[in-house]
Amino acid sequence: MLYASLVESSHRALATPDIVIIGFYFALVFGIGMYFARRERTSEDYFLAGRNVGWFFIGASLFVSNISTEHFIGLSGTGASSGLAVGHFEWLACLILLMLGWVFVPFYLRSNVFTMPEFLERRFNRQSAVYLAGMSIIAYIFTKISVQLYAASVVLERVAGWKLWETAVVLVIATGIYTVAGGLAAVIYTDTVQTLILITGAVALTVIGLIRVGGLAHLRTMVPPDYFHMIKPASDPNFPWTGIFFGAPILGIWYWCTDQVIVQRVLSARDEGHAKAGTIFAGFLKILPVFMLVLPGIIAKALFRDQLKSPDFAYPTLVLNLLPVGLVGLVMAALLAAVMGAMSSVFNSASTLVTLDFYKKLRPQVSERELVNFGRIATGIMVVLGLLWVPFIHYISSQLYIYLQSVQAYISPPIAACFVLGILWPRLNGAGAITSLLSGFGLGAARFILELADRAGAHRFESRIARWCVAADRLRARFGALHPGSARQDASLRVRRGALADRHEFPALRHLHVRGLLRCARWRQPVASCTRPQEARRSDLRNRRR
Repeated sequence: MLYASLVESSHRALATPDIVIIGFYFALVFGIGMYFARRERTSEDYFLAGRNVGWFFIGASLFVSNISTEHFIGLSGTGASSGLAVGHFEWLACLILLMLGWVFVPFYLRSNVFTMPEFLERRFNRQSAVYLAGMSIIAYIFTKISVQLYAASVVLERVAGWKLWETAVVLVIATGIYTVAGGLAAVIYTDTVQTLILITGAVALTVIGLIRVGGLAHLRTMVPPDYFHMIKPASDPNFPWTGIFFGAPILGIWYWCTDQVIVQRVLSARDEGHAKAGTIFAGFLKILPVFMLVLPGIIAKALFRDQLKSPDFAYPTLVLNLLPVGLVGLVMAALLAAVMGAMSSVFNSASTLVTLDFYKKLRPQVSERELVNFGRIATGIMVVLGLLWVPFIHYISSQLYIYLQSVQAYISPPIAACFVLGILWPRLNGAGAITSLLSGFGLGAARFILELADRAGAHRFESRIARWCVAADRLRARFGALHPGSARQDASLRVRRGALADRHEFPALRHLHVRGLLRCARWRQPVASCTRPQEARRSDLRNRRR
């Protein structure tokens, strides 16, 4: 998918106004980061921005934490090769974000947790928390940081001629400085600036492209008719409607509702209302990528059909051929904002997991100052790991990129099942949760190994069952799970077999379910009252009525 760096291509020298705009962007981001680094901090201040962030900043941070340079390359490239259908995954996120705000956020905020593994520990057991924390950290290092660096280096080398490894080093160090110093507050408020710059630059390119092509109506005559069909038949090899409606929501729930990078933003809200409003705002922002990232790919296909040696050249080709001096710098700043915003979110969330789910458990009496200092050290370690990826960026190919992204589709179904069923069904226990996670991981790993072996052996499996397992690819498209497989079904089955909830170190969440929360909302009771035994709650209710 992302192999633009393998092809010799021309680039465009940056003019003085472009360099000034990029310099202003860096100065603004560093100014915000250093401002929050000067403030005295507790662990809540550093990891959750003091739980005092407003809805606008939450929504903007949710958006830019999701959008990175691989979206600029991947979405526009897919738009150039197959049309708008890939936008399903962006619009589906609008609905999943509402689910985050109205189904998951009440449980997360009222349980007063810092991380998603901590929530699983309170709801189930420590083993489930360790599994989720470990898998998340590994996934951040091997899938998010590597791909973000590769995509950013490719597009910046293509547009401005910046050397790939030098670009990667500068981006990692620049992002690491304000992330280490300022914590989540610096990340969220710089994300807001980066969101505004990203949207402005991308929308400017889309508008100029539409003007150049003669408008949307004329554009539809220059490309195949199915480019503007959002619903594809079930036989479509890339975007079958069955996978879009039945498979993609699984990956969406895991990513938007249970991933630490995303949920950490809503955990920092000053109250539940701001958290919900932030998810609504982010949902509206997720409407935009179809028009400012996918549509430019179609425009590039119509205008520069002969110049596109690969669909992944679509966005850089528009920047090189359409933008005047000044706007090139603005779009470059938007690309930098995308990758720095996404990387800072990963650095901060990974350090939060390491500090609170491992270090604090090993040293429960540690002071607030030591937690903050260790959090900064952990963030620095994540930055170093990002730098260690730089020498290997040249070896990342389109096939490896797809494999790295496939890992997420294989590990996400059991995690999503544990969170959804754990919230909606109070009878689930810790044994069922960890069984679901491990069995789902085993089935996903087996499925992944079968796929690799089949491709390496030129489709050597002749058994119908083996062929079906290999063909049921949940990641046929570039950004989403398309075919739900047996991992999710087994995970759900394992969880449903759970008996009564275990009594463990954190019994408070055993009774924290939907009916209890609705009862608390009705009587304006604190969440602690929802976790009391049923007879005690009934007694309180009778006293109130008297």
